[in-house]
Parts: sequence; C-alpha cells; structure tokens
Amino acid sequence: MEAGNSIKNGRIANTIIMPVIGIVVLAVLFVFAMLVWSSRLTDEAAVSSERMLLNESIQLQLDQIAKQQEGAAVWDDAFFRAERGLENRDWLRHHVSAWLAEGYGHSRSLILDSDRNVLVAFDRSGEASWVSEALLNALKGPIARVRARYINSFVLTPSGTYKFQPVYRNYHHSLFETGLVRIESAPYYFTVTAIAPDLHTIGSDREPPSVVISFVPMNSLSLGRLAEMSGLSSITATQPANVRPGMADVVLKDPNNASVIRLNWEPKRPGTDMLNRILPVMVILALAVAVLTAVLLNYARQSTRKLATSEAKAVYASQHDSLTGLPNRDFFNDLLKQSLASIDEDRGLTAVVYIDLDHFKDINDTLGHAAGDEVLRAVTARLRAIVPPTGTVARISGDEFAMVLNQCSSRALIEYQLSRVQDELIRPVKVAGTELFVSLSMGAAVAPMDGSGAGELLRKADIALYDAKANGRGRWSFFDPSMEEYVQTRDNIARELRRAIDNDALAVAYQPQMSSKTGKITAIETLVRWTHPERGPISPANFVPIAEETGLINDLGLWVLRRACRDAHLWPDVMISVNISPTQFRHPRFIDQLIETLASYDLPPSRLEIEVTESVFAGKDMAVLNVMKRLRELGIKIALDDFGSGYSSLSYLRRFPFDILKIDRDFILPAGDSPQAQAILRTIIDLGEALDMTVVAEGIETQEQMEFLTSIGCERLQGYYISRPGPAQEIAPVIAGSGFGDQFKIVTEQLRAG
Repeated sequence: MEAGNSIKNGRIANTIIMPVIGIVVLAVLFVFAMLVWSSRLTDEAAVSSERMLLNESIQLQLDQIAKQQEGAAVWDDAFFRAERGLENRDWLRHHVSAWLAEGYGHSRSLILDSDRNVLVAFDRSGEASWVSEALLNALKGPIARVRARYINSFVLTPSGTYKFQPVYRNYHHSLFETGLVRIESAPYYFTVTAIAPDLHTIGSDREPPSVVISFVPMNSLSLGRLAEMSGLSSITATQPANVRPGMADVVLKDPNNASVIRLNWEPKRPGTDMLNRILPVMVILALAVAVLTAVLLNYARQSTRKLATSEAKAVYASQHDSLTGLPNRDFFNDLLKQSLASIDEDRGLTAVVYIDLDHFKDINDTLGHAAGDEVLRAVTARLRAIVPPTGTVARISGDEFAMVLNQCSSRALIEYQLSRVQDELIRPVKVAGTELFVSLSMGAAVAPMDGSGAGELLRKADIALYDAKANGRGRWSFFDPSMEEYVQTRDNIARELRRAIDNDALAVAYQPQMSSKTGKITAIETLVRWTHPERGPISPANFVPIAEETGLINDLGLWVLRRACRDAHLWPDVMISVNISPTQFRHPRFIDQLIETLASYDLPPSRLEIEVTESVFAGKDMAVLNVMKRLRELGIKIALDDFGSGYSSLSYLRRFPFDILKIDRDFILPAGDSPQAQAILRTIIDLGEALDMTVVAEGIETQEQMEFLTSIGCERLQGYYISRPGPAQEIAPVIAGSGFGDQFKIVTEQLRAG
C-alpha cells in the first residue's frame, strides 16, 4: 500500500515537476538566445549611433565651410561685379576665390555667372583642367536649388517692384547648398552659395544670381577633425566598393547619388563585450535556478506567477495603445515629466514634438477604418525605426503622435531628426494592394528655452503644430512666442466674429461689373466687410480664413448671401454675384439653404451668380459636380473665380458646367506694357468664347487696361477704374449712371461709339 502511494506520489511529482523543469530549461535557452540577440541589437544600435554622429560631424564641417564662404558671397561689391561678368573676372578671382583659399583653405573654387557660365575656375596650383563636365553635372542640382531659393526670396511689393527678402536657415545669412563630390578621383567637400547683396535690394524683376562654389579636400587632416568631433577613432577612407570586414562604414554620395567615398572605423561593441562578461556567470546561475526551481516549485508559486503575469499585462494595457503598442497619452505624460525632471543643460536640449497625419480622415472615409489602422501601424513602425535610443514616441489620439528627443546637442540636430521623420514618410504605404502617400505635420517646443513643465511644452508644441498645418502641411514648425500671440488673437477674432454674425454687425460692399458692349452696369459682386468697434476695419483676408478654420464660414457665407438677396431688389436689372467658400459649397445643406434664402427674399435664381475657386473640388469631383448640376437646374449661374491662378483650371473648365470665367487680376496688371500678358489675355478670352462662357476681367485700374480688354472682346469689366466697392447707397447712383466721374463717362461714350 505504501509502495503504491509512493509510486502514485512519484507520478504526481513527475507530472508536476518534469514539465516545469522542461519549461525552466527552455526558459534558460530562451534567455541565452535573448542575450545573444540583445547584444547584437546593442552592437547595431551603437554602430547606428556612431554613424549618426559621423554624419552630423560631416554636416557641421559643411556648415562651417558655408559660413566661411558667406563672407565672400554676401557682399555688395561681389554681387555687382559678378553681375557685370567677364570684365570683373580678375577682381573676383583675387577678392573671392583667392581670399577663400588663403583665409580658409578652400583650395579650389568656381564662380558661375547668372547664365551658369564659368567666370572663375580657381586652383591654388594654377591648374584649370580639373573643371569637368561630370563635375558640373554633379553640381547642377545644388546650383539649381540655390538659384531657385534666391529667386523665390523676392517679394512682390504693392508698387509692382520686387524686394529681396530671403529666409535664412541654421543661423546663416546666405542661401547655400552643401555636399560632397569627386574631383579627379579625390573626395571634396563643396558648398554652393548665391552671391547676394548685403542689404535687401528692390528691383523691377527677379534675376537669377551668380554663385560661388568652394571645394575643400577630404584628406587626413579633415578625417582627423571628423574623428575628434564624432568621438570615433581610426577613421579611414577607402574607395566606395572596398568593404572592410569587421569595420563599420558609411558611404558618402554626391548630389546625383553617386558614391564618393567610404569612411571606415573600428566600431564599439558594447553588446558583445557585455555578453562575454556575463555569459559564464549566467550559465552558473541558470543551472542553480533550474535546480532550485525543480525543488521549490509548487502550486502556490504557479498561482503567484499567474497573478503577477496578469497584473503586468493589465499595467501594460493601461499604459499602451492597443493598436500600435506605443505608450498612450497618460503614460507619455509620465515619461515626459520624468525626462524633464532629470534634464541637464550640459547634456543638451530636450524637444517635445507633436505629429499629426495630414488628411487622415480622407483615408478612413474612402478606404475604411481597417485601412486607416494599417496606415497607423505602418507609420508607427517607421517612427520607431528612426527615434534615437534616448527618445520616446507615443500615440496621443486617432492620428496624432508625440515624440520626445532627449540630449540633443543643438537645434540643428533636432531639425535633422525631424527631417528624418519626414523622409520616412516619402515612401508610400501599401494597404490592401493600394499605395497611399501619407504626409505629416509636426510642431516642436524645445526645453529649456520654451519652458520646463510638461504641460507648457505640450501646449506650445501643439501651437507650433497648428502653425505647420496652417502654412501648408507636410512640414514642421518650432514654437515661437509670436505663434502664441497669433493663436490668442485668432481665438479672440473668432469669438468676436461669432458675435458680429449673431448681432448683424457686419456689412457688405458691392463692386459693379460693366458691360464692355453697352457701357452699363450688368452685375455687382458682393464683398463682406467688418468694422470692429475697437480694432477698426478688419480685412476679409484676415477674418475669412479664421472663419474657415473655426467652422464659422457657413454662417458667415449664409449671412452675406441673405444680405445680397435682400439688397438685390434695389437693382432689378443687375445680376448679383456672391463668393462661396469651398467649405460652404461642400456643406450638405448648402443647396437647401440657398433655395430657402432665394424664397425668403423673393429673388429669381436667374439673377444670382455663385463664384467659386478651383480649391472647391479638393478631391471630391463627383460630389461637387452634383451640386453644380443642381445649381444649373435651378437657373443659378456659376463663375470660376481667379482663373489661371491654379494648376488645373483648364481641366475643370472641360469637366464642370461653368457659366462665367473671371480672369485673375495678376494677368490684368501687366497688360498695359507686356505683349506676353496681352497674348495670354487674348487666349483666355478666346477660350471663354469657345466654351460659351461669359468672361469677366477683374482688377482694372487704368483706362489703357479697360480699352485693351474691350478691344479683344472681354464681356465684363471690373476694378477700381470702373468703381470701388461701396455700400448699397453709394453704388446705387453708379448703377443708375449718375455716380461716374467725368473721365469714366468719356470712356463709356468711347466704348459705346466703338
């Protein structure tokens, strides 16, 4: 009996202990495997960090070369002499190229004139054969970007001239591009800088600049400085195809993506070193744990482990997002507070970054939420791949992420990290066989400059994100105090605009459109005006975009439409034209509200013209087309406003039922003395006639413009020369014919006679 119990107990013991021992053995093997895998990941992370440091050091050297070149490129004498070209070649060689060589060691340099012809090819040795077609082709991209940025730095002033007003970067005062290139099989740093004046000049036209290109050899001296800056030892250079086993490397490329040189160094292997130190100890410990586990294991311990596992999972689930596995908002706030509590100014800056996917709602609306989830997971994987070991990324809400970058040596390094985030999203995301191009906007606040509290930094990062989205999306912005002031002003204006709409405190102005055939006023455009009791007149260019952003545009547009329909009875023979914003046009109740308004003021639909811009389409062509068909069925005319200012207006003219074509005023202004502008206007008017559309020219300011447009068959004329916008009581005599000045009456008579 006792023997039977013993056997039974032994079987029970074996049933319990043997599987547990097997699990322990597997666990030990798994731990060993994890150690090996972790050591490899640590080695790879170390190499990645060293590679990043090396690339940052190279960029710092390039920025230093560009800063040195700035003294020779941003200079009135150099600018005006470069404009005169060959007659100043010797001066440019001596005062620019030779000065850079003697002062900073820029051993070779090129100076190209505004037509990209070589003015100066300088070499300390006097040799000039190094300037090859291959070199110029490699530099073509950077030269083009510098020239384009220079030309885009001119701002059109109200007087019609251009003011040179560049936007610089990275604490430089020059427009430049940097990189590496091969010259006669040797690697060189290069920097391309536009030769620009010291002061902001004003001119009648925008001309491409001359550029100076400096070359500094990447030799043993520069490699030594790289090693010192990056903290790497024994950096050597080899040909790009020469891979050295056991060495970490990075291949540097020229602007055309051709390999220039491979830099090699002996990497640190912290993971391998750690594994070699702890492996013997771990073996002994593993054996001891296995023996102790076999002895001490019991049901209670199993229950405890299960309880602990459940608790850990619960804690993890409460701190992480279930879809992406990233920290959630609450956990991110805790991590941010911990990071800020241990901030050390000597170890660099800490950046808090808000990330928002642009137009993510469109993906959910068109492809479904499952596709949206796939996009979020793909974006998460890419963010995780590029966030440095000291950083943290989290999912804050639906399509909004947040990131903390610790121990950043400079703002330039933060910008570099943000550029990497942008670059990762250039590649399309594949979802269910469809390639989706996802862009994102980012806002960053930097501690300690922008604050030291988590809430304050998050709020300012959110303000910077708003700025990035307001300036075109697909970009990033750093917080600036002016942004906070703008947000407060915007919120105040939005609240006051809401009250102005509710209290009927707005006004409308009307601008007549004259028939070129009869000289009579045939239509008037309705323009909203707002005079604030304290701020005074506020431009529509300021409050209409705020209405768009805050959702007030529907109420504002409906208020203007009602006022226009009410006043239309003052001029029974004149068409009433009302601007409709894209948001209002796409509103699901737009047609119903329009019909109700026309009925309320007993206005025939045939007297109403709706003006829209091509931005009304925004990827929803069928929905917009259906609305247009409804408007046409009601008898309402549809005008395409600002024709020529967009990239696809001709396509819209072909596909959508427009009745009226309004030529953008930018084509009217140069019509008096520009044959090209006159030819474009003729073409637009011929196009309108071919499509049986009424053509309206807006922005007419001179008699010459009016006479020319009349002579080429433009049907309606609008602008300050005809009449300035004004309230109904001031416009009434203009429409009746008694409000015109003598000069306008003469022109009207000439038009009628001609």
